[in-house]
Amino acid sequence: MGKRRVQNNEEEKVKVTRESFGEALKIFSFVRPYRWYFIIGLVFLALSTGTNFLFIDYIRELLATVTDKVPEWQDKLRSVTIQIVVVLILQAAFSFLRIILFAQVTQRTLADIRNAIYHSLLSIGIPFFEERRVGELTSRLTADVSQLESTIQVSIAEFLRQILTLVGGIIILFYVSVKLSLIMLSTFPVAIIIAMGVGRYIRKVSKKAQDELAESNVIVEETLHSIRNVKSFVNEKFEFQKFGEKMREVIKNGLNAAYARGGFVVVLILAVFGGMALVMVFGAGMIGNEELPVDQFIYFLMITAFIGGSIAGLGSLYAEIQRAIGASERIRGILKEEGEYDFMNAADTGERFAGEIVFSNVEFAYPTRLDVPVLKGISLKIPQGNKIALAGQSGAGKSTIAQLLLRFYQIQGGEILIDGKSIFDYDLHHLRSNIGIVPQEVILFGGTIKENIAYGRPGATEEEIIDAARKANALEFIQNFPEGLETKVGDRGIKLSGGQRQRIAIARAILKDPVILILDEATSSLDAESEHLVQEALNKLMHGRTTLIIAHRLSTIRHVDQINVMEAGKIVESGTHNELADQNGGAYFNLLRLQEA
Repeated sequence: MGKRRVQNNEEEKVKVTRESFGEALKIFSFVRPYRWYFIIGLVFLALSTGTNFLFIDYIRELLATVTDKVPEWQDKLRSVTIQIVVVLILQAAFSFLRIILFAQVTQRTLADIRNAIYHSLLSIGIPFFEERRVGELTSRLTADVSQLESTIQVSIAEFLRQILTLVGGIIILFYVSVKLSLIMLSTFPVAIIIAMGVGRYIRKVSKKAQDELAESNVIVEETLHSIRNVKSFVNEKFEFQKFGEKMREVIKNGLNAAYARGGFVVVLILAVFGGMALVMVFGAGMIGNEELPVDQFIYFLMITAFIGGSIAGLGSLYAEIQRAIGASERIRGILKEEGEYDFMNAADTGERFAGEIVFSNVEFAYPTRLDVPVLKGISLKIPQGNKIALAGQSGAGKSTIAQLLLRFYQIQGGEILIDGKSIFDYDLHHLRSNIGIVPQEVILFGGTIKENIAYGRPGATEEEIIDAARKANALEFIQNFPEGLETKVGDRGIKLSGGQRQRIAIARAILKDPVILILDEATSSLDAESEHLVQEALNKLMHGRTTLIIAHRLSTIRHVDQINVMEAGKIVESGTHNELADQNGGAYFNLLRLQEA
């Protein structure tokens, strides 16, 4: 995993260029597997459009039959009426088939896009998520994909229909009268120039509106995730006002886009219907000079009105497609991110580590703060099966060591070895399969207790899950719930106490059966009774495993093999509890005195 360039908000608002436009269009490559649905849908679209012209032609024929009083005109009228009914039935059938085929393309394509986005998000390394907020990313899966849905299923088909109507109509107009057609088309250059300029503006403000909407989603998501803090600090009004400010920005940009689209449509209508007014004036003269029959002139006007409606519709459809292109740019941005590894094809070799860990002169700074070193030449050896603790004040770099062991980040110097081999030479799936972690803040999934324990080893039997819960001192409280293992834990495990969540996490780690265990301040936020039960479960879990304990409460690490005291990214003391506690004035001695005070 290479270094990742940090992007600020201004850099992320990529300037729209020909290259970025072409890049955005690549999202439509997801349509390719379903191209035959799309092509056949286009055929029915063309047939449906053709029947529109045929319907207008029959109306012309009706007018000619009645006005010219052709022989047996009543029989002719009945015949044309029957033909109109047949055309209407065909048009209905063609439209139905076109809608069904485009729906097939849309739903299958969007499912593929959502799968691709989610696959990409799961593949990307941790630094990516530190640079972005969760609400922004979920907006890509919701708002942006919904924008694509509207475009693929409706806008593209309608846009092509209007183009076919425009082209077909112009051909018919030239067939009826070249002179009138040239008069009508004289207004087109103005409309095209306006369309190009306004279209770019619409795309810009639409993309900005979508960005603002994504940021509003971020506010909602973060507020709901931290709803207890919001309420305890009585900041409901503050959060609501913050959301309201963002909504005002959304409204502002949305209205700017609407004004642009409205102005675009006004100019188009004036250009089109201005052209029609000229056609009517010159057409009336041609009728007076007997250059054009009345029914042909009416037919010409009907086709012109049909084309005018298509041109007016192109404005809003063009803006819709522009918004979809903006959405596809952001989706492509996620899909282009390099993943850590191909997790779909990863398979654990089954070879378990022995468990010896060596940090040798490791230098590290977080990708978002490369100028701030976090670890400064850390050297640490954990023999197979030993229990080693890291102690120190917050910010000393203790949790960073655990994250580096899991290969969440690339180090800037030194090396990290497991069983004498660099962790960067191991298959990532195999590496993490051999490491288990019990974090300080346990975040459970919103399903059942059974599902959360089984997360340690999906596919485990119920007997194995029960055994893991028993070893984690969790079975008793689980059985006290009416639904037992099927009890829903709520969003992020909100229905369980801290101690209960911690024991679920331990059960999950027991089920995983890792060679290397990381305990990241696993008892720091528990009451005395919960801590006793959790510590007892942890002792069972640590048995026979290489264990790295990140300690906040020094009372929990009195009996480990070695304690390493960290300050400002360095190990300043190492030894057993008794050895370090006897060093009057030492770093560990001072920490111990502070906690006992």
